[in-house]
This record gives sequence, C-alpha cells and structure tokens, in this order.
Amino acid sequence: MLGRISRRTGNVRGRAVGVIGAAALAGTAALTLSAGTAAASEGPYGDQSGGAYQILAPGEEGGFAAGPDSTNQGELYSKLTSHQGDVTTKDLAKYFLSEKFGVQGAVMRTEHPIPGLEIKVDSNDIPHIFGETRADAMYGSGWVAAQDRGLLLQLGLGPAYAAALSIPGINPFGLLLEDRSFTPSAEATSFVEAQTASLEEEGAQGKQVIKDLEDWAEGVNGYEQTLPEGERLEHVTLADAIAGFAFIGSIFGNGGGQEVQNSEFLARLEKAHGEAAGGEIFKDLREVNDPEAPTTAKAEFPYDLEPTGETPGSPLVEPGSASRAERAAASAVKASRRKASNFLLVGSQDAADGHPMAVMGPQLGYFYPEIVMEGELHAPGLDAEGIIAPISPYVFIGRGKDFAWSLTSETGENTMQFLDKLCNPENGPVTEETDSYEYEGNCVPFNTFDAGYIGAGNGEPAHEVYFKESVQGPISGTVRVHGQLYAVANDRSTRGREPAGEVAFSELDSDEVHSPQEFFNAANHLETTFNMAYVNSKHIAFFSTGRLPKVAPGTNPSLPTLGNGEYEWRGFLSEEEHPHEIDPASGTLLNWNNKPAPGWGAASNEWSWGPLQRVQMYKGFKTGMDEANDVSIMNKAATEDFRAEFVWPYLERVLADGTPTSKLAEEAVDEVNAWAAEGGSLLGTNHPKAPAAAVIEKVFEPLAEAVLEPVLGAEGVAELKSLDGVDNGPNSGGSSFGGGWYGYVYKDLKTLLGEEIAQPFSRPYCGNGSLSACSTSLWNVIQKGVEELSAEHKTSEVARWHAPVVRITFPPGLIPRYTMRWTNRSTYQQVIEFTGEAPEE
Repeated sequence: MLGRISRRTGNVRGRAVGVIGAAALAGTAALTLSAGTAAASEGPYGDQSGGAYQILAPGEEGGFAAGPDSTNQGELYSKLTSHQGDVTTKDLAKYFLSEKFGVQGAVMRTEHPIPGLEIKVDSNDIPHIFGETRADAMYGSGWVAAQDRGLLLQLGLGPAYAAALSIPGINPFGLLLEDRSFTPSAEATSFVEAQTASLEEEGAQGKQVIKDLEDWAEGVNGYEQTLPEGERLEHVTLADAIAGFAFIGSIFGNGGGQEVQNSEFLARLEKAHGEAAGGEIFKDLREVNDPEAPTTAKAEFPYDLEPTGETPGSPLVEPGSASRAERAAASAVKASRRKASNFLLVGSQDAADGHPMAVMGPQLGYFYPEIVMEGELHAPGLDAEGIIAPISPYVFIGRGKDFAWSLTSETGENTMQFLDKLCNPENGPVTEETDSYEYEGNCVPFNTFDAGYIGAGNGEPAHEVYFKESVQGPISGTVRVHGQLYAVANDRSTRGREPAGEVAFSELDSDEVHSPQEFFNAANHLETTFNMAYVNSKHIAFFSTGRLPKVAPGTNPSLPTLGNGEYEWRGFLSEEEHPHEIDPASGTLLNWNNKPAPGWGAASNEWSWGPLQRVQMYKGFKTGMDEANDVSIMNKAATEDFRAEFVWPYLERVLADGTPTSKLAEEAVDEVNAWAAEGGSLLGTNHPKAPAAAVIEKVFEPLAEAVLEPVLGAEGVAELKSLDGVDNGPNSGGSSFGGGWYGYVYKDLKTLLGEEIAQPFSRPYCGNGSLSACSTSLWNVIQKGVEELSAEHKTSEVARWHAPVVRITFPPGLIPRYTMRWTNRSTYQQVIEFTGEAPEE
C-alpha cells in the first residue's frame, strides 16, 4: 500500500480547515439546534441513555501521518484486556470514551463548511455534526469522511466498483490493501448508477436516501476543494456512494457461494466410500442443522435445510474438474469475507436497575486508518451517534435518542452458484470460450461485461477486465458434470440493487424507530446478511437480515443448481420468516457469529455450526447485573482459549485411556490439563501456564486431523481443510475461534466415550471407533509436538516453553511501531443502557 501513497507531498489531510470554514460562514445566522426543548430528565438532543460508552481501536484520526488521536483509543482498548472478568464501573469510564450525545469535554476546533452546518471536533478527534437541515448534516458527514478518511476514499473508491460488479477472481478489499487501482468502465458506472431504481421502489424513504447520498457526495467534494489540486480526489458521485455500500457488504454481509467446492468434496467422498456412505459422511461434516448448535433465538425458523427427496436440480460436479479460473475465484471470495462481531444483550429482569443493557460491536479487523470512523449526527428528525462507514452518510452501528443497535455477520445464503450447460456451436467442440448456454430450451449468448482497468500490483501487470455473465450472474469458470462442460454462474441476491439496504440505516438514524417491531421493520430493509441487535429502556431484541432466496424443489442448497431455467429461485423470505426475537425468557440475546435460530440451515460456506461455537464462552449472567458485569463476561471470553475449555476435556479423557509415549509427552499433557481446568487464560505469554498455551497451539490442529483421518484419509482431510480451516486460534489475528473443527472433535470423542449426542455422526471417526486406537494416535501427535517444541525452545524443560507472542498489528503498515496485546474482542464496541423513552415527534 505504501508504494503509491508515499508519493504524496506529505501534506496531512484534515487540519487546515478552520479559516476556510469561518470564511464560508461569514454573514450567516447561527445554528438553531439546541437541547433547550428537551425534558428535564433528558440529556442534550433528547438523550435518554444511562451509561453510554464507546471505543474504536486504534483511534479516530486516520491521516497518512499518524497523530495523537491515531492510537489513543487503542491504548485504552488494550488496557481493559488485563482486567479479564473483573471490570468495574470505574473501569468503563476509564477505558472507554463517552457515547453520550453532544461533545463531552473540550471542543478542539469548530468548523462551518457551509451556512447552516457546524462541526465540533472533540479532544479525541471525533466529529459532532449539527445541521440546520438534514441536507446540511449529510453534507457534513461527507465533509468529515473526506477529512478523516480521505486516504481510504482515495484507495477504496475504485475497488468498490469491483465489489458492486462481483467480478470473479478479484478480492476488492485485497486491492485496497495492496494499493492497487481499479478504474471502472463506462459500462460499470452505468450499471452502478442504475441501482437507484432499487431505492425508487421504496417510495419517499428511498428518494430521501438518494438525496442524502447526493448531499454526502457534495460534502466530500466540498472538503476536497480545500486541498491543493494535486492532493484531491476526483469528483465523487452518487455512483461512488452506491459502489461503496456494496464494498462494505461484500466483506461483512454476504454468505454462500461455495457450492461447487462442496460438490467436488461430496463426489470424492462417494468415490472413496460409495454413494450412500459418502453422502452420510458429507452430512456429518456439513452439520446443516445440528440440534445442539447454540442459537441466538430459541424459536424455530426453518430455512435452507437438507432436502428430503431426490435432487435432480443439484447434480454432482466431477472431482478435479473445476477450471483454474473457478478455483481462483473461489479463493478470492474466501479471502474477501470476514465474520467476527458480537453482542451480549441483557434484559430488564436481570438488570440491577430494571433497564436492559448491551455490550456489542463489529470486529472489522484491525487496520490503520480504521475502515470506519466515529461521529455524531444531528438535524431536525436526525439524531444518531456511533460509527460511520466513510463511504456513506449514516451512522450504521450506534445509538439514537432512546435505543441502540449493532450488527454481526450472519453469512446467510444470499449467494448461490448455478451451472449453465454450454451449447455446442455448429457441431464444433465445447470449450470454455463457448459463447452460449442452454436456458429454457434455447441457446442464449453470454453477455460480455467490460468492467474496467486494474492497475499493476501483487506481481501482476495492469490489464483490462472483462467477464461473462448469464441470466444468473457473473461466470467464474467451468466444471464438468457427467462429462459435459458447464459454466459456473454466481447469483448474488443483492447484486444490482445495493443501495436498497441504506433505507434501514436512514430509518435508524432518523428518529423513526420507537419499539422492537419498528426496529424489525427497519432492519428488514437491509438486504445483506447480518444479525442485528436492539436495546431500549424496556426491551432487547434481535433480527437476522438479508434478501434470502427460497430455493426450488429438487435442489440442495449445499450444492450448485442447474441453471437451465427449471430451478430458479422462488422468491425471497418475508420479514416474519427471518429469525427474530423480543425479550426471551432466558433474559439474554447472545451472538458471536453463531447460528441465529433452530432450523436455520448453514449456508454453503458455513461448516462450523456444530455443537460447539465460541458464543458459549459468554457465561456468568445473573440477576442484579450492571453494565460492568456485562463487559466482564465479554472481556473474560476475549482472553481465554476456547479449545482449552470446550474441546480439551474430551481429548484429556481419551488420552487418559492410553499410555503416554514418553515422560515429556505426559508432562506436557499434565500442563495443559491444569491450565484448561483453570479456564485457559491467554493473557500474555509469561504467566505460569504459558507452556500449556504453547502445547495446545502446537498440537491442536494435528490432533483434530488425527480424529478424522481414519475415515477421510489424508486426501479427504486436506480437502476438508480447504473448505473449513481446522483451527482459528490467536495466531490468526485479532479474532479467533470463529470457525474450525472444534465441534467435530467434541462430537466424535464424546460419542467414543459413551456419552449421549443429540445428532450423532453416522459412524465413528477417531481410531475407527476403537478408543485405544484413538488414544494411541493422539499420543503420537502429542509426542511429535513436544519434540518440535523441545527443538524450538532448545530445551526439554516444559516449564521453559512459552506460547508464541501474539501482538495485534495494524495493516497496511502506516503505524508499524504501534501494536496491542492480543484480545478476542470487537474492533468498535458500545456499552450502553437507556433509562427513559423519547417522545415521538
């Protein structure tokens, strides 16, 4: 990333604006927004919150040259980690910033970019935007986006079009991180511009969003005019804003699209084990609807389940037949997606003061500049504070006057792969270059889409980008079915209608939500796939979003669908069909990217919704709770090893049935046993149990492989790893244990030990069902691991081993000397409760 931007003049964006702003305001009237009309119990702007806190690591400031507010919040964020499960009310004020409405503390500067707009920047560089009209506030949101995240806009506006187009084989976020340009073609720009139609379908609300986006773009351009000509962004447009919203959704709000890889895996299993047994093994590992999977809601919402009858619409792909282009496209999709957010909602019945509370936030990944910014928006009918994506005017996670909301990635199946049979042109050979496919009994030409021009980078030259598309979507490559060549079409339900989801955030920001049901109505506008949390002074609620298709009978959602026209989607889920819940009897609503509800089938790319999921680390809820108690539960889970607490006890029992391979192996296992019994703390690497953390980090993946290999074989293990990684421990970065083989190991070993399982596997795996053989294989893994640890540490004294030092860094390298201690926590986090209700206007 440093290559292109290091050639900038070094002028730091976003500081020399006070004089310009003052000149623009000369002779205009003062703003009329004030808290004077609020009731006596309210804070400024109708604020009904009790304790209200927020944090964004590493900080709000995001210029090319780091400033004092670039890492100040990271310092606070990191200090909370050491408190683990013992966070006090004083700690909240100490290690979080206020999320109360209005500027808290000193105003560091005040700007007036246009008449009717005032921006107050506080001591943490957070902008508070006050407009006489909604248009003024939207302009202000664009102004601060350019001011605080102009660097990201410069790098991301081009790749955003690649996201909106769903160009096969391209990871848009990777382009941004590599500082690799993408210049959309006229056809691409027209495609994105035409998406305003999806907003016009929403009537007045949609038209308001269009106006908001236009005002936002005007604000971006207004700020850019204050910079030297060589430093400015090109003119930002409404289309740029639409593409940018698609960019965010492509990273955090899409799921599915892995059907071809799944199909190849199933075909290999059937070849190795026979059709019946191979199908059973596939179902074991897919765990589409495991009844023990932890869920957020308790009511059943059936969707995307295993078919019960024949599936002629989902034929198997021949193993190894996926073209190089198809394999590259699958890798790009996998690399572009992230899921790592949480919410812990506690209802009124368990709250000490009778008001619900929430700890919640998105795990966006740790970057500098962070890909979102904090901000506050006020205008008549507009009151919101939280985080703003710099490509959109709205607070998309945050709070209103008397409620707050947040998002976690849900990975619902909004993308599916179709197989389009290639036509035989004029009796010639069928190749990847064939220009037509069979649809509704006819040969239909593929459309060739001129996407644009991608700059050089990552070892590749600059080149023009074209791709083919069928009626279902972009073509990523080819596969073979029964010897016939098929094109793979990727149908994303939100493609071509990206901005429709912005209606949800417009309503949430606009004083229009006053109850859980109104929250559901707003959330249902969000067409990308998220779990949304809600809290007000009386209720907690949750809604799972997405424009999710209903598949045709005779198809299997885990596998690709024939694209001949017979098996097209049968509409989309209604609001009532989405998982949702208000004030559960349990008193809590919890999510850490786990399954939203019973009966909700795992999307084709989700292989980790088995009986274990990291949300189970959130425990210790009780009556009489306050916000500090809720934070303590979150922070304790953020510093512990999921493997140690939930998987190792079964490994320990199986190992105990066998004979240790050496005294060293036995000593290492004893260390892990004691550490796991105490909770498996990962706080630091020099604590007394550091050797145990070193052992589990070394041996867990090969142990998990040893459990499944007797049935899958080495080849099957390798292919399953490509579909779902074995382990996702601390070395994976700032978000851990979000997916992996934890449930496989737990379920198989628990069964082997003679314990009940609600939905047992079709067959034993470890040791082919022999407890002694399983134990022996696991001890052999331990022995190899301890030998490697001895060599790495140059000692066989277990007490002198230590876990790898994991520090959170901030790509792509603008603040290389700044790091944070590891924690498994949201990048942006709110801690909030409300004690009253704002009157409806």
